[in-house]
Amino acid sequence: MNAPSTAATELATHARRVQALREQLRNAGEAGVPLGLAKSSSNLFRDRHEAPKRRLDLHDFCHVLQVDAEAGWVDVEGLCSYEALVDATLPHGVMPAVVPQLKSITAAGAVAGVGIEATSFRQGLVHDTVLTLDVLLPDGEVVHCTPDNPHRALFFGFPNSYGTLGYALRLRLRTLPVKAFVQVQHQRHQHPDAYFCALAGQFHGDADFVDGVVFAPDQLVLSAARFVDDAPWHSDYSFEKIYYRSLLERETDLLTTRDYLWRWDTDWFWCSKQFGAQHPLLRRLIGRQRLNSRTYARWMHWNARLGLSRRWARWRGRFTESVIQDVDIPLVYAAEFLQFLLREIQILPIWVCPIRAVDARHRFVLYPLRADTPYVNFGFWDVIDSPVPQPPGHFNRRVERKVMELGGIKSLYSDSYFSREEFDRAYGMPDYARLKASYDPQHRLLDLYDKCVLRA
Repeated sequence: MNAPSTAATELATHARRVQALREQLRNAGEAGVPLGLAKSSSNLFRDRHEAPKRRLDLHDFCHVLQVDAEAGWVDVEGLCSYEALVDATLPHGVMPAVVPQLKSITAAGAVAGVGIEATSFRQGLVHDTVLTLDVLLPDGEVVHCTPDNPHRALFFGFPNSYGTLGYALRLRLRTLPVKAFVQVQHQRHQHPDAYFCALAGQFHGDADFVDGVVFAPDQLVLSAARFVDDAPWHSDYSFEKIYYRSLLERETDLLTTRDYLWRWDTDWFWCSKQFGAQHPLLRRLIGRQRLNSRTYARWMHWNARLGLSRRWARWRGRFTESVIQDVDIPLVYAAEFLQFLLREIQILPIWVCPIRAVDARHRFVLYPLRADTPYVNFGFWDVIDSPVPQPPGHFNRRVERKVMELGGIKSLYSDSYFSREEFDRAYGMPDYARLKASYDPQHRLLDLYDKCVLRA
């Protein structure tokens, strides 16, 4: 645990930041103009058509305030990146219970959005690991939310609200004890039914981490990992070697715990290939320090603003659609959904991550996973190149329809095309309307549908 004086100092400094922020909000500018965050980077992957906003600067809220390894929690400010959070907790022998795959994801972003990783088969999503949170409301009030206090409705309504109910300034997250190394076993399968049967067995196994990758219809890898105290050797995927390729090259691997947590960040899973960053020579020219999700996200946003890929496609007589999706499907339908992806979307590889909601008493109303149902997250991210034009969102819309048909749900960090009626059914909008009336009655923040589907 932090020394008491250090923790007290951090908390006192945090309180001063909160007071300064409330003053900033009171002087934020023209009434009637929606409020939004002043951000230099983003892990959202949807084109925006933003109207003018009053910008609120939360960049100072980026500190780890206190780590209590014995009690199993960490207090952190909302704009703290998971890279900084992991660096603060590992020296105490713990890690956040769910660490999203990319270093630049923030603590608040993983809760206001939906954060997932290979501990989710046991620990749930990031918001399942929240113990308390302090939320800045758009009128400048800061409310403390717990599962059983007067603001419990906001506690259970904040996940998947994407900054439309308020902003998390401080969160208390559960932690897990760690060891120095992680040993990974890669199990290869040729048939989806056998693959998902093996994945189902992991819900009752003793692994600490479980995820996998579908490389081809007959090439599916399930990776189960466990903490170990010692390692006679360990791999390094932070520069010249590429992690996802190792799943087909090794049966057993060893990484330091920190390197395991960031195994996907160096190559943005496998999406670094879009920039040629997997070529050995170019990789060396880019350099170790720039091989990471922050670099690729910046390049991607530059490309989106300038329209370089679209222009190149049109010059070649091709038509493209970006399909960047993470969807959660009940395990019983996982094989059917995979067959749909292979047949109609044809994006490979596909990341696979099992999930379960951890407490039937805790119902997160805007992301309603059933507590009695194991799920599988499918992550697929690429550009579909077609010789014929399609209506906007053609392939993404197919995905949405199939997800709804199978009783699943999709994350809202990327393009969505739901009708308002579909959206209302999928994301608990009657509950959202009550939350909006209680916590943003003047509608100073955007509506969730307007922000996530209409891209306001």
